[in-house]
Amino acid sequence: MPQTYFTPGPAELYPTFHQHLQRAMDEQIGSISHRSQRFRDIYKFADEQLRTLLSIPKTHGIFFTGSASEVWERVLLNCVEHESFHLVNGSFSQKFFDYAGALRKHAHLLEKPFGEGFDAAEIDVPEYAELVCLTHNETSSGVQMRPAEMHKLKRKYPNKLFCVDTVSSAPYPDLDFSLIDSAFFSVQKAFGMPAGLGVWISSESCLQKAEYLLQNDTLTIGAHHTLPTLWKHYRTYETPATPNVLYIYLLGKIAEDFNRIGIDNLRRQTEEKARMLYKFLDSSDAYEPFVKQERHRSQTVIVATTKKPAAEVIATAKAANMIVGSGYGKFKESQIRIANFPAVSAEQVANLIDQLKK
Repeated sequence: MPQTYFTPGPAELYPTFHQHLQRAMDEQIGSISHRSQRFRDIYKFADEQLRTLLSIPKTHGIFFTGSASEVWERVLLNCVEHESFHLVNGSFSQKFFDYAGALRKHAHLLEKPFGEGFDAAEIDVPEYAELVCLTHNETSSGVQMRPAEMHKLKRKYPNKLFCVDTVSSAPYPDLDFSLIDSAFFSVQKAFGMPAGLGVWISSESCLQKAEYLLQNDTLTIGAHHTLPTLWKHYRTYETPATPNVLYIYLLGKIAEDFNRIGIDNLRRQTEEKARMLYKFLDSSDAYEPFVKQERHRSQTVIVATTKKPAAEVIATAKAANMIVGSGYGKFKESQIRIANFPAVSAEQVANLIDQLKK
C-alpha cells in the first residue's frame, strides 16, 4: 500500500504529477534548448497559468530560480541599498533576516516568540527601511500572517517595497499584488512537485530600485540572476542561464489543473481540511494545537504539541503508511507538523485523524 506524505516539504506529489511527467518524458522536454520557441511557449504557458491562479497583474514579472531560499539573497541585493525590516517568529523568517546581515545590510527586526503571530496594528516600520520582509506562513511553527494585515501595513507605508515569503502556502494566500511588490515560493510544498524550482514574482517597482542601485559604484546587486537581467530575458519568455525546463513545464501543467478546480474552491477545500484537523486537536487529550490564537493558525502547516514523544506518534503513523512531519529544531521531540496541501484529500485527512486518535 502506498504511503501518504503529510510532511511540510518535500510533500505528497500532486495526483496528476505522474501523468504530466510521463508526457514530458515522451516529448523529451528535458532535452530541448532554453533558447528554442518550444521553451518560450512552455515559459509563457506557466506564466499565464500562474497569473490566472494568483491574480498577478502585468506590472509583475514571474521568474524562476533554483530554490525559494535563493530569492532571500536576490531580493535583498536588488531592493535594499542600506536597510531592511523583518518580522521574525520562526526559523525561516529568522533565516531571511540572517541573510540580510550576511549581505551587510542594516537589518531591523520585530520579533515574536515561536508560535505567535503578527497583526498590522502592532507594527511600526523603521523610517529608513526600504524593504519590508513578511512571512505569510512560518513553516517551522505553523503561524500565518493574514494577507489583510499585510495589505493594511502596505497602505500605511505605501512608499516601501513589500516582499512576502509564501513558500509553504502558495497558492492559498489571496495576495493583492497591487499592494505586494514581491512574493516567492518553491514547488515541493503546496504545488505537489519534487524540490528543485523556486518562483519569484516581482514588480516593476522592484526593477526600478535594482536599476537605481546598479548606478551606485560602491554597491553590488549581485552577478547571478539580477532583476534587470531576469526582466530583460523575461520580456521574450527566456532566462539568463539554462533553467530547470522540465519543472517549468510541470509547474505550468499543475497550475492549469489548479485553475480547472478554481482558486476559490482550492482555498475552501484547504480551510475545510484545516478545520477538521484543528477541531480534532482542540478536542484531543493526546495533542493540542501549538498556535493558540486562531487568527494566527496556519491553514497549510498544522503544528501540534504531543503528549507522547513525537517520534512514537510518527512511527505509529508510518506503520499505517502515513508520513507525518516532525517538529522543527528544538521542538523535534515534542511536536508534529501536518501539511495540508492540495495533493492530500479530505478523505486522507480523515484517515490520518482516525490514526492519530488511536
